[in-house]
Amino acid sequence: QVQLVESGGGSLQAGNSLTLTCVVSGGRFDLYAMAWFRQGPGKEREFVGSINWSGGITFYGDPVKGRFTISRDNHKNTVYLQMNTLKLEDTGVYTCAGGGRQGFVEEEYEFWGQGTQVTVSS
Repeated sequence: QVQLVESGGGSLQAGNSLTLTCVVSGGRFDLYAMAWFRQGPGKEREFVGSINWSGGITFYGDPVKGRFTISRDNHKNTVYLQMNTLKLEDTGVYTCAGGGRQGFVEEEYEFWGQGTQVTVSS
């Protein structure tokens, strides 16, 4: 059974930085593409970014391009989301996901964490 556990969420002011962590257990992390999704208050869940199994290919959603960076450490079974210059609209529950192919939509990922809350205030 594959388990994903996120951490690192919190409350902070706009303009600051935060790094989220997702640790994966119970599967072959080095074979999975990983992604981050988020859901803001009253919004649908949206794609934040993804990374392929080796870390060599990344994609980002338009709202976070140039501000967020996704990375992974296959020795630690961990994927990271570095978030810089946070904005009010970045507020939401951030959830990591994993699966056999790197995609942009939820349906392409098989494994999901529970999510971690990020709240950005002015």
